[in-house]
Amino acid sequence: MSSDRILLGKSAEDLAVDFLKRQGYRIIRCNVRLKFGEIDIVAREGDTLCFIEVKARLSEDFGSPLESIPFFKQRKLSKLALAYLKKYYHKVDIKSRFDVVALAPDDRGEGTIELIRNAFDFCG
Repeated sequence: MSSDRILLGKSAEDLAVDFLKRQGYRIIRCNVRLKFGEIDIVAREGDTLCFIEVKARLSEDFGSPLESIPFFKQRKLSKLALAYLKKYYHKVDIKSRFDVVALAPDDRGEGTIELIRNAFDFCG
């Protein structure tokens, strides 16, 4: 991965954390590494545990950030979330969901941040 992409990812996650806090989320952990992958952000919104994927694009030449979460990626995130629940809560029947924070450039050369709550369901 190029250093530009690493910096883009880190700054996108920092922006996402700040944005989520302003939306009332309580951040629990960032960059949670498990055996087979990473969860970008784990947070709480009210009584719901949220597994948050951060997607950023420098341009929309290759599609929007949301288009980069195909079914196989959703399945992997579901497995990561279940592993997280087992590891930190010792159970899987906790009210939880997947949210996505999408960052993209806009016509003014600035950027937009979009929050999609309950972006997709747990899948096996």
